[in-house]
Amino acid sequence: MKYKKIAFVASHHQEAQNALKALKSQYKNVRQSDADVVVALGGDGYMLRALHANLKRKIPVYGMNRGSVGFLMNEYREDGLLERLEASQAAVLSPLEMKAKTISGKVKTALAINEVSMLRESRLAAKLTIRIDKVERMPELICDGVIISTPAGSTAYNASAHGPIIPMGADVMAMTPISAYRPRRWRGAILPQDAVVRIDVRDPEERPVSAAADYTEVRDVVSVTVRSYRELTTTLLYDPEHNLEERIIKEQFDH
Repeated sequence: MKYKKIAFVASHHQEAQNALKALKSQYKNVRQSDADVVVALGGDGYMLRALHANLKRKIPVYGMNRGSVGFLMNEYREDGLLERLEASQAAVLSPLEMKAKTISGKVKTALAINEVSMLRESRLAAKLTIRIDKVERMPELICDGVIISTPAGSTAYNASAHGPIIPMGADVMAMTPISAYRPRRWRGAILPQDAVVRIDVRDPEERPVSAAADYTEVRDVVSVTVRSYRELTTTLLYDPEHNLEERIIKEQFDH
């Protein structure tokens, strides 16, 4: 596909800002509201922000790595960008929707392209009850927290907590405990993408817990409901030689 209107965006880091200046001098730049593709310069964290910013616009995002890890990013090169965009492949992602209810009764809704996570706020371990599609599956999980991740997010925080890495095309999400104390041998679950997960916090005042959807955090929650939000999708573009599926497979065998 030919992309004629490019909006360049970059993180605040100097390396990304230098790349932004160089690309703007070589290619025509338009506002994001007028673009048919966004080129994001930075790391994976900035790529997430760019994808979130363009969720409702449904504009594809092509990332070039000017950050640290850059798992979701393509290699940075200034030359041949138009040809690379035309030859790029697309990964269509559905975010997760988090509805978090706090001790005060307020409900906060947020979307996550990578994961929804719950973490203890104090020295005391969290005590959580897990329900899947209204069926209680775990009366009490004692842990530091729990992560529910999309395939795109399975290589991020989920992987660092020893959760499974999921192929991009799989219609599933991963649930992974963080430092589970009891049941000690529980390593998590793979859930259908259309499953609705509800996690209730036991003793929320004594054992406070926070919830986060990517970078949106809610403190002092009593319950969190998570589902795949198929009403919205976002598109990530990548070079054929930088195949996202291949990177996910490779990640599982790297040590």
